[in-house]
Amino acid sequence: MGRSPGRIIAILLALAGLGLILVYVAILPERRQREEPVGVASPAATPLPTATETVAPAAIPPTRALADASELPLAYRDRFGVTGKPEDVLIAADIGLPFGSFSTWLMHLDPVIPPGAFLWQMIRVSEEGPRPSRAEIEAAIDSAPGAAWIIGNEPDVIHQDNVTPQRYAEIYHELYVLIKQRDPSALVAIGGVTQPTPLRRAYLDAVLDGYEARYGAPMPVDVWNVHAFILREERDSWGVDIPPGMDDELAIRYEIGDHLDMEIFRQLIFDFRAWMAERGYGDRPLLVSEYGMLMPYEYGFTEAQVAGFMTATFDFFLKTRGPTGYPADDNRLVQWWQWFVVDDDEHEEWRPTFLVDRESRTLTPLGETFASYVRNLDHEP
Repeated sequence: MGRSPGRIIAILLALAGLGLILVYVAILPERRQREEPVGVASPAATPLPTATETVAPAAIPPTRALADASELPLAYRDRFGVTGKPEDVLIAADIGLPFGSFSTWLMHLDPVIPPGAFLWQMIRVSEEGPRPSRAEIEAAIDSAPGAAWIIGNEPDVIHQDNVTPQRYAEIYHELYVLIKQRDPSALVAIGGVTQPTPLRRAYLDAVLDGYEARYGAPMPVDVWNVHAFILREERDSWGVDIPPGMDDELAIRYEIGDHLDMEIFRQLIFDFRAWMAERGYGDRPLLVSEYGMLMPYEYGFTEAQVAGFMTATFDFFLKTRGPTGYPADDNRLVQWWQWFVVDDDEHEEWRPTFLVDRESRTLTPLGETFASYVRNLDHEP
């Protein structure tokens, strides 16, 4: 049996050349798009507001208040998370990988959840609207009271959800209203842009400004969410291209060697948390729902370098505090983080980032590094 909904809510409230490099552009989308979200139809479904229908701000239930800092859990493991296909996450838990949360880039109805873990549900989006169907979404909401919902996956990436800022604001509003009306205890997280660069923050500025212009109120976000890769921003190149509806004025053309640069990584997180405060969301927790190593070793990276990057990020997340950090968490910048990826039998080129070998059902050397780090922490830093 998984962690009880009551404890999860308490935690959430408390923390309220290009060759293989082209895999991110050409192949990486498949890891999250090859499976259709699952669910069942609800006979009492009501339609979502359409793109042209305005829902008055008064109809939106308020963002849930965050719990007092004294209620913060002492279980550091809750902060460590992973991403992967459901079957791989279960294998990881079965062979002893310690983690507190996970996501699968899907919406699930009655999912199998490892003991002690928490699932971040995800509703995928596109320019046409949410997916799966409205009836399936309603059924999933009704089946999991108090869940946390991520709205979309990398809407800023043309090979992922690929949604313009204005359209994303509309879809987010539709789903936020639906989720809160059916389950006021639920928490809603914004979809993670692929990296918190100036260009991606400008994309989010356009989302927030478009939302307020359309609905007359700031966009309600219970949990902020971002991915934290370091990839090139250039049209028709390796990396993550340019967000839909945006120009490339703020684009950063990272080089391959920047991919595991810890100084760049740290600065991006500091900058994103400062941006949250500037936009009025400094009192909200932050989830880094995807980050890790996407390059093959053939490009000069080593196992030791990847392991060193992983442990450095863990140190950073656990120990770094600042004036723009989350007040209810002793001003830490980040509350949850999820490593990409547990395993992926369809994409051997991502082996440098795998935590599990599904064929042998053993932890990889990197998985052993992950597990050892978590087990060796006997208290909250």
